[in-house]
Amino acid sequence: MDKSNQYKIFNDPVHGFITIPKGIILQLIDHHYVQRLRRIRQLGLGYLVFPAAEHSRFSHAMGAMELGQRVLKNLKEKDTTISKAELNGTLIAILLHDVGHGPLSHTLEHTLIKDFNHEMMSLKIMKSLNKEFDGVLDTAIEIFTDQYPKKFLHQLVSSQLDMDRLDYLKRDSFFTGVSEGSVGINRILKTMRVFKGNIVIEKKGIYAVENYILSRRLMYMQVYLHKTVLSADTLLRKIFERAKFLTDAGENVAVPSSSLSYFLTRKPSSKKTISDSLMEHYLALDDHDVFISIKNWAKSKDKILNDLSNRFLNRKLFATRFTDRRERHLLQEEIRTKTKLFLEQKGYPSDDHSASFYMDSNESFSEAYKYENESIWILDEENRAIEFSKAADTQHIIALTKPVVKPYLVHLKELKI
Repeated sequence: MDKSNQYKIFNDPVHGFITIPKGIILQLIDHHYVQRLRRIRQLGLGYLVFPAAEHSRFSHAMGAMELGQRVLKNLKEKDTTISKAELNGTLIAILLHDVGHGPLSHTLEHTLIKDFNHEMMSLKIMKSLNKEFDGVLDTAIEIFTDQYPKKFLHQLVSSQLDMDRLDYLKRDSFFTGVSEGSVGINRILKTMRVFKGNIVIEKKGIYAVENYILSRRLMYMQVYLHKTVLSADTLLRKIFERAKFLTDAGENVAVPSSSLSYFLTRKPSSKKTISDSLMEHYLALDDHDVFISIKNWAKSKDKILNDLSNRFLNRKLFATRFTDRRERHLLQEEIRTKTKLFLEQKGYPSDDHSASFYMDSNESFSEAYKYENESIWILDEENRAIEFSKAADTQHIIALTKPVVKPYLVHLKELKI
């Protein structure tokens, strides 16, 4: 019997060959809800700063699932009892953990839907798939929502050292070329074990965890919160805010995507629940809907929408200035005044509201490791689980893991600020 026919192999540049047994997991991979992730960039607008960062949420989901396969195999070799149903349920939960992401990942989440949480959308989609596949995802949903008795399975899906984070750090480092984000994944996976129902790291893996936390901090500083990425995100949101403003005012804003038009005209909210209709319209969206709309808006009769769209298409981005809260407050009025003057000279509407589409005030936030919630535990020689920050040889890294809040201003580069 040719066993090769029982598997499908994917070639991944980060983890090598990914072998998937034919069955429910492969059926889910082939489902159009998951295939949609091929059309959503993992790093949103990061490609405008790092030219090779074109990788998708699909490749990330596959990579995270492959790490899940490796760690589950390792845990079973360490005499942890994991049934086939639990193994499949965990892998499905990892595969689908990001299925609820929208166009350009995090960039437009709250612009399109009020009170949005992509994990809530992922759960809604998982429940829809479970109905379609006659309850096969029951265990996966229990693991995803931390309702399954074996807590360590949920920790592989969502924790401070889960498969999601391990994959995206390694993958994003690879495609951005930022080597500081490279993580010793295999060392971490090999030193994971279950202790009193929870995932812990054997002490010999402590330095790999230190490197992981440091890498996470550096990737936030150098990639995820790069000042030009923040600028591009702001510009894209301003484009959609302008399109929504015009739509609300009764203007005829051409939107080639019917699903995107749904979000511009209805202003849906997911605070209480996500309806089937909202989910279906959401799942019809990907990066292409955003880009084709912006290409259309670059020809808009509205001067501001036209200008903002052309700036985006031609990478004429805003300037980003990191500052403290006091200076930011003082600079805002100066920026608003100069922006209004700039718009007036261009013949654009130049009131305060119009100026707001060309400036923003915000704060970036990063936290490489949370001490109080979902801690990482190190198993010492005396078979005791010690919280990572209190484990030996880690004190020098603690200062790097504290939350970092950086206020910033975004404004036109043409202004002399």
